[in-house]
Amino acid sequence: MFLLALAPAALAALLSACITWRSMPLLQRYALARPNARSSHRIPTPQGAGIAIVAATLIVASLWAAWLNASIPLVLIAATLVIALVGFADDIKPLPVLLRLVLQAASVGAVVFTTPDTLRIIPALPLVFERGLILIAGVWFVNLVNFMDGLDLMTVSEVVPIAAALALLGWLGDLPLPAALVAAALCGAMVGFAPFNRPVAKVFLGDVGSLPIGLLLGWCLLGLAWHQQIAAALLLPAYYLADSTVTLFRRIARREPFWSAHRSHFYQRATDNGFTVSRVVGEVFALNLLLVLLALVTIKATSTTITTLALLAGAIAVGFVLRRFSQQRAG
Repeated sequence: MFLLALAPAALAALLSACITWRSMPLLQRYALARPNARSSHRIPTPQGAGIAIVAATLIVASLWAAWLNASIPLVLIAATLVIALVGFADDIKPLPVLLRLVLQAASVGAVVFTTPDTLRIIPALPLVFERGLILIAGVWFVNLVNFMDGLDLMTVSEVVPIAAALALLGWLGDLPLPAALVAAALCGAMVGFAPFNRPVAKVFLGDVGSLPIGLLLGWCLLGLAWHQQIAAALLLPAYYLADSTVTLFRRIARREPFWSAHRSHFYQRATDNGFTVSRVVGEVFALNLLLVLLALVTIKATSTTITTLALLAGAIAVGFVLRRFSQQRAG
């Protein structure tokens, strides 16, 4: 049974690797990311390999769901494709910020507001208010994954542990099957992409990859929250949430144009402070493994005290890494 659960991830990894490999000459010609003052790379590098991630995830998850007499919501598939197209267009020629946000909000909103009314996170809130908050959070999550995709293997080090944990929770019966299949396929697709993105990267995800990855991963995490596993849904992406959100508020406080590209995220400052790219992504990966363990504890715990302690431990661990990244490395 466990080997059967691994099959979607393995198939998605193979498909993702094949599509990435075959598409690289085309991306080299039409979607070259040239270094600028805000870049972490130093040589022109093709971007847009996220096409492979999105294709492998949606194809494998949909086919596997059909085989198991389940289904991936069509609105999720459509919204993912729309956001991927927006990202692809932005990779080729930057789009106006407002247009991007409107299209992203429409895509996220389509997913959120077509969800059955019986799925609630905080039943005491009016339904329309709760869905409005989820919409805002969803648009932010889609964008923060994009903002955090600024180092080789960074998105891999974040998505693989989270998606693997979500797939495991599906196998254990703690997450609905469609979300578990999407998570398993996404995990595999990222693993298939990883050899091409390891330092020094041969190809980048591009917005065509990071934006829909944010939507798919956010939808899976929302599945946890809708099943009252709110602590786990917060712990799993805690590093990305903290780095991006703290950075956003700091830029707003400094009256900087927070919507523009920059190099002030903690993981970016870490490389400026003497950390190697491999060290940064390695520490983020290790932190995420700890957050996965804490999330599993909250799901299996029947005690509010244990859940609270797990949340506190996660916050301390994330804070430690953020502080470490923000300081000059000795030696």
